[in-house]
Formats: sequence, structure tokens, C-alpha cells
Amino acid sequence: MLKQFSFAVTAFALSVLAIVVNPALAETAAPNTSGTVEAIEIFRTADNQPVNVGTVLGGLAGGVIGHQIGSGRGNTAATVIGAIGGAAAGTELEKKRVQGSRYRITVRLDSGSVLIVEDTRDVNLRVGDRVRVENDRVFRL
Repeated sequence: MLKQFSFAVTAFALSVLAIVVNPALAETAAPNTSGTVEAIEIFRTADNQPVNVGTVLGGLAGGVIGHQIGSGRGNTAATVIGAIGGAAAGTELEKKRVQGSRYRITVRLDSGSVLIVEDTRDVNLRVGDRVRVENDRVFRL
């Protein structure tokens, strides 16, 4: 048992020494993340929730503004109309803020494997571009 442990420690020490003496061994262990863009798919995302943050904030703002108009029943009507109008406007603004393009980028790595990365950034890439993939982001070389 002691011989096996001693052998394992010696093998580990020699492998660490080999990497320290020859840094090229350590570099080849790192995965290759360079490749070529094979495909780019663009798709839109949408927020289909009937009530969102924009609806609530728009309704509150519209109600407060509408309350400033008139008095009595006119004031109540203006408050209700302002709240409804503000909620509608807030919903549309929130949809425009949330809705956007997503990009699904297919990269054929130099190692031969295929990597698919999804990104919300506006990528300025074309099929055939040489790229590097880091932290689920694609960068042109």
C-alpha cells in the first residue's frame, strides 16, 4: 500500500515538473476555442405577459396625472381614464424594452466539434468568419 502511494506521489511530482520545465505541455491541455462560424440564426423574443412592470408603473403615473384634472365626478373619470391610458402605454413601452433579437451562432471548432452559442448582443459576424469563443461569447479574430 505504501509503495502504491509513493509511486502515485512520484508520478504526480514528475508530471508537475514536466509542465514547469516544458510549458508547451500545459498549453496543449487547454481546449481549442477557435473556429469558423457555420450558421447564424436570428429570432425574436417577446414578453406575452398581460401585466408587467410597465403596466403597473404606467397605470400609477397615468392615475396620478389624471387625478390632477377636474373635480368631483370629472376628477374620478379623469383618474380612471389616466390610469387605463398609462397602463396601456406602459405595457407597450415594456414590450419594446423586453422584446429584442437573439442570435444562435453555430461555430465549427478547429478540433472538429460543433459549438452553439446564444447571444443577445448585436453580433457583427458573418458565416465563414474566424472566431474565438470565451465564456459563452463569440469574438471575431
